[in-house]
Amino acid sequence: MTVQSGVENSRLEGFRSLTPQQRWQKVVEAANLSAEEAALLAKPGALPIETADGMIENVIGTFELPMGVAANFTINGRDYIIPMAVEEPSIVAAASFMARIVRSCGGFETSVTDPLMRAQVQLVGLSDPYGARLKILSARERIIAAANACDKVLVELGGGCRDIEVHVFPDTPSGAMAVMHLIVDVRDAMGANTVNTMAERVAPLVEELTGGTVRLRILSNLADLRLARARVEITPEALTTKEVSGAEMIDRMVQAYQFAAIDPYRAATHNKGIMNGIDPLIVATGNDWRAIEAGAHVWAVRKGHYTSLTTWEKNSQGHLVGTLELPMAVGIVGGATKTHPLSKLALKILNIRSAAELAQLCVALGLAQNMAAIRALATEGIQRGHMALHARNIAIVAGAVGAEIDAVARELAATHDVRTERARDLLAAMRRS
Repeated sequence: MTVQSGVENSRLEGFRSLTPQQRWQKVVEAANLSAEEAALLAKPGALPIETADGMIENVIGTFELPMGVAANFTINGRDYIIPMAVEEPSIVAAASFMARIVRSCGGFETSVTDPLMRAQVQLVGLSDPYGARLKILSARERIIAAANACDKVLVELGGGCRDIEVHVFPDTPSGAMAVMHLIVDVRDAMGANTVNTMAERVAPLVEELTGGTVRLRILSNLADLRLARARVEITPEALTTKEVSGAEMIDRMVQAYQFAAIDPYRAATHNKGIMNGIDPLIVATGNDWRAIEAGAHVWAVRKGHYTSLTTWEKNSQGHLVGTLELPMAVGIVGGATKTHPLSKLALKILNIRSAAELAQLCVALGLAQNMAAIRALATEGIQRGHMALHARNIAIVAGAVGAEIDAVARELAATHDVRTERARDLLAAMRRS
């Protein structure tokens, strides 16, 4: 039996062709938003300057990004409308289109590991780093207890420090070092403040045990114990176009992936496309996209060379199978997720119940975005669709307003000549007539 989320059907027919007001109304109804919540989406300035001033330092104003929604997503049998805050055209449309194709083949399958984060405690001034390692490990229970004394609420919720590790670096330019890792279950938080506090709390105890000096006490953004995974399996029929058969499309897409797997120059752009999908959801929900980016790109080089974050294969049935596994340190409590009004609203639209669920949506979105990119590159090229959508931006830059924007954009896209100078000429001609 399929379990439904708060969105009963993410298949929003004709959504792209609606006006912003009509789209707003559909999302308000689909997500069951209150009048107050709906108003936040209907007008600019959702983040009051007083709130912004409490979020960062030296505030002089606020900066807005367009917020769209990716439609058509079915993930683990549940439908989702996914908010995305991003400035680049074609990202939301591409994700929605790929989700529609995947939907016809059963949707995305995702899974996630426990929300374990690492805090690092650096020890220097050691003459016996391996001996120091064993002293620390022998005091494992004391260290874990000291760490957990920092956050009794987290422990009551089922989280807390679970274990320790000690890594030895016997020969560095600064001498021998030992680095202790606290392994912490942070539950539904991203966890940075939690693990940093724990690292600072246990530092004196570690110095007492080893005779060394603690320097850095900080989380690692390589959340390699906190992984989210997504998988799709797509039939040739679902990928067939007027120009290319589904079987040929699959072969081309696998070849496109293999290029990224072997060549770091291609992999960098390939992986940027994956993050095109993930980052807008991270931003919309008030999470730390720099942390996610850092973890992702280190993960891409974990085998000794920079490579594709996704894999694309053809199985024995001739179906295309795509997978993505990433460190995904996201939260739904604390920080901007509970401070920024639109981040809170984004979480309501998603109707998720845990950080683990958000992590799974992120990797599904990243896999969809990557699928869109390699599909386009393997056929007509990336610019055809992208520039058609970018044409609206160019029309605005040229000075078009209101109905002029779509009129100029249509002509730019039709002639495949998307330039500001061309847009100005078209606008001038329209106004003269």
